[in-house]
Amino acid sequence: MQAKIIPFGLSTPYITVICPVYNEEKHIERVLEFYTRSQPENKELIVIDGGSTDKTLSILKIWANKRTDIMVLNNSKRFVSFALNDAIIKARSEIIVRLDAHSDYADDYFETILDAFERTNADIVGGPVRTAYVGSMQEAVAYAICTYFAIGDSRVHQLGYEGYTDSVTFGSWKREMFNTTGFFDESLKRNQDDEFHYRAKSLGFSIYQSPYIKLFYYPRNTFKALFRQYFEYGLYKPMVLKKVNSGMQWRHLIPALFTVYLFSLFLAFKYTFWLLPLITYFAIDLVYTLKSQKNIPAMWKLFFVYPTIHVAYGLGFILGVKKII
Repeated sequence: MQAKIIPFGLSTPYITVICPVYNEEKHIERVLEFYTRSQPENKELIVIDGGSTDKTLSILKIWANKRTDIMVLNNSKRFVSFALNDAIIKARSEIIVRLDAHSDYADDYFETILDAFERTNADIVGGPVRTAYVGSMQEAVAYAICTYFAIGDSRVHQLGYEGYTDSVTFGSWKREMFNTTGFFDESLKRNQDDEFHYRAKSLGFSIYQSPYIKLFYYPRNTFKALFRQYFEYGLYKPMVLKKVNSGMQWRHLIPALFTVYLFSLFLAFKYTFWLLPLITYFAIDLVYTLKSQKNIPAMWKLFFVYPTIHVAYGLGFILGVKKII
């Protein structure tokens, strides 16, 4: 989708905050409360609802009726990329900040974003993924996705890293850059943020990660939801890499290679040495699980979280490659 940013006058909000939502009745008021108490005061919030069937929309309407700085949009196409694009077109400020309803934010979140823009003059800024959890399953997933074994050397999970990078979590953008980059790819159900950031970087725009920008992400809390999430990440990643091949990293390929190996395990009936990679994998899995020093329920789940992430992503990636060839 080609971007068309409309110029605006001086009487505008300092930042525009955008937040796609779908069935977020358990989380949306926490986001709204954070927005209203945070600085700067001169800001606007655009919430894009993807056809929620719970109380999300009624909660949003109550807040929007009380505050002129909150706008609620309908995303009939439901995918996040459509929501982001619609909100960006309607944004009235030079800085656009994306929020996710499944996350908590430090009270100075917007201020540290503005500080990062000013210090670095980057075009896109964001912070690393800090995690939060309720219950042993979320605790296990929260720990796993911040380890090298689960996701490789991705900088978005390196809490102390500060510097230029390939992509950031959710992201905050200078509005004017969309005139050059275009909008988010509406053919992507997942990974639309990675694709956009890879594309922006390939066009010469800079992306900066600051550890002072603090958000706390609540991960999936069931194995089914976790598998589906990482399967979709894997499924859409080949499409992203085909469009912007400069984003290719070994961490994108290893889960797919591991999954191919699993499909070949029948060879172990004839060649017992074929089991060595599997034994090595679960030995590493056990080491990382014990290293977590979590309680027994969380460690028990953690042991199975790692292969769930790897197999889901790997299977999705294989099917994604099949779709683009």
